[in-house]
Amino acid sequence: MKGIELSEKFYLEFGAPMLHQNFSGIENLIAVGLAGSGSECFGYDDEISRDHDFEPGFCLFLPDEDLIDSQTAFALERAYSKLPKEFMGFKRNSLNPVGGNRHGVIRMSEFFKEKTGCPDGNLSLKEWFFVPEQSLLEATNGKVFRDDSGEFTAIREKLAYMPEDVRLKKLAGNLLVMGQSGQYNYKRCVSRGETAAAQLALTEFVKSALNTVFLINKKYIPYYKWSFRALKDLNTLSHLYKPLEYLISSGNEKQEFLEKKDIIERVCSDIIGELENQQLTQFTGTQMEGHAYAVNNKIVNGEIRNLHILYGV
Repeated sequence: MKGIELSEKFYLEFGAPMLHQNFSGIENLIAVGLAGSGSECFGYDDEISRDHDFEPGFCLFLPDEDLIDSQTAFALERAYSKLPKEFMGFKRNSLNPVGGNRHGVIRMSEFFKEKTGCPDGNLSLKEWFFVPEQSLLEATNGKVFRDDSGEFTAIREKLAYMPEDVRLKKLAGNLLVMGQSGQYNYKRCVSRGETAAAQLALTEFVKSALNTVFLINKKYIPYYKWSFRALKDLNTLSHLYKPLEYLISSGNEKQEFLEKKDIIERVCSDIIGELENQQLTQFTGTQMEGHAYAVNNKIVNGEIRNLHILYGV
């Protein structure tokens, strides 16, 4: 059973009755769900991931103290801690008395501030560049079981995806890095016999290609250990999983080098095709650098467009 399903079942069987019986006057102000850190919030949990922080638990997201004061929040926390210690064969974790818990009572403003630096989702255009995409994904992942007031959901909707000019700036920078690392530096490193540097160049190429593919799909890229897994689920360019995996999991002997050069160009060609489909480039060559500057020129905001092309990387 997946963690989100386990969490929702536990909430419906024990959490919802607890709220209705003991906190009926404020239950409509509380958002309930499972979101944030942890593989279960992404739906990536499996038997291996159950060795830590996996439990039948859920989050009670509270508005600010003017609506639910700290005394009531403490009472909620105590009521939550008294829910059954085991459910469907899974044991619950003990709450940390000094905070930092993934489940239980959490202020909405504190949750979003921790993830994005902003308590209400109102990021300025430049602030979007400084919030890691994995953090934005943690702020918007999982599932909301209940949100009568709509406040929690409204903030998540603000953060659902970055503004278009931010996407284009990030896209331009990653395209440039793809060109520098894959189409240029990899070959030079191999020619010099610098195999470690060659592999680092491939790693940079693959990282930038992954970022590019997620940006093309208008999806946040998750924490690195889940990026390839998430790539499989994308609507566009998910077929690049295998070639990108091969680039960083094989050697650089002569035959492999020749094959990798071809793979790099095929990956670039497929990405260029999608840029053309989205009408983001008018550059006609195969060099990623040219497409990077073409994408940058599509940025509407003059201040963002004139920032260094690698500003968003």
